[in-house]
Amino acid sequence: MDSSTNEITYEFLPYFRFYNDGRIERLGKFGAPEIAPTGLDPKTHVQTKDVVVSSESGVSARLFLPKNSHPDHKLPLVVHYHGGAFCIGSPRNKNFHNFLASLAAEANAIVISVVYRLAPEHPLPTAHQDSFAALQWIATHSNGQGPDPWLNEYADFGRVFLAGESAGANIAHYVAVQAGATKLVGPNIVGLLILHPYFGGKEIPKLYSLLYPTGSGFSDPIIYPEIDPNLSGMAGAKVLVCVAEKDSLRDIGVAYSETLRKSGWGGTLSVYETEGEDHGFFLANPSSHNVEPLIKAMADFINHD
Repeated sequence: MDSSTNEITYEFLPYFRFYNDGRIERLGKFGAPEIAPTGLDPKTHVQTKDVVVSSESGVSARLFLPKNSHPDHKLPLVVHYHGGAFCIGSPRNKNFHNFLASLAAEANAIVISVVYRLAPEHPLPTAHQDSFAALQWIATHSNGQGPDPWLNEYADFGRVFLAGESAGANIAHYVAVQAGATKLVGPNIVGLLILHPYFGGKEIPKLYSLLYPTGSGFSDPIIYPEIDPNLSGMAGAKVLVCVAEKDSLRDIGVAYSETLRKSGWGGTLSVYETEGEDHGFFLANPSSHNVEPLIKAMADFINHD
């Protein structure tokens, strides 16, 4: 065997190695996160469960239902897409689960977080397509006749928000643009919560090309939203962009907000910056004193008309 076929061409540690012959090695369980069980969250008293979105694709979701929910008082619905460079992460992971349970409790909102298929085994744009398909599945509950009773009974489909952090913020933006372009019927998407977003910069990252081998680079609206012809019709009347002072992607988040301002999209835009913190600090360091103010800012955004 030609030894060159065993050459490592790229490493995304501690998660992947990419080899010269096209092989991809997911590095076992090294650094694997703790999985949070469903049921009653002991800290927030939020109830959680997992649901199947598509048995064909394997896409699922985790639902978060606040304490004392009642069908006579419908709650805002937050559709969340997790971060993790499109290739790792899940709302079942303890750090994501705890953050989303806290958001559901603080905002008194139902949160549904989509478990989309991950790259590189499922190359981009699979994650984006799965995520929009999940929103379409969620939309089938808007008349109270969908397959999940929690969404039927408790969700206010007149107050729907899309949310995500990092790669998940990228996906939330994509889904909002698709919802606007297709004039999705059912949910009224009020706004977007865009946390520490990942979009393209002056250079195309090597990881992007490995996760999205058919991508068009600088011509790709998935990572360069400013070139998307459908941007001005993005669903949602308001957007909250959250950035962190020490995040290497901070300027990309600020640039995204400027892109929206210049796009012809007619909504209102707010930027919330956390001082002294790095990318995804609310997941990496959940004990930070800056997490609670961030969650409160998100809850205020959801509940302020």
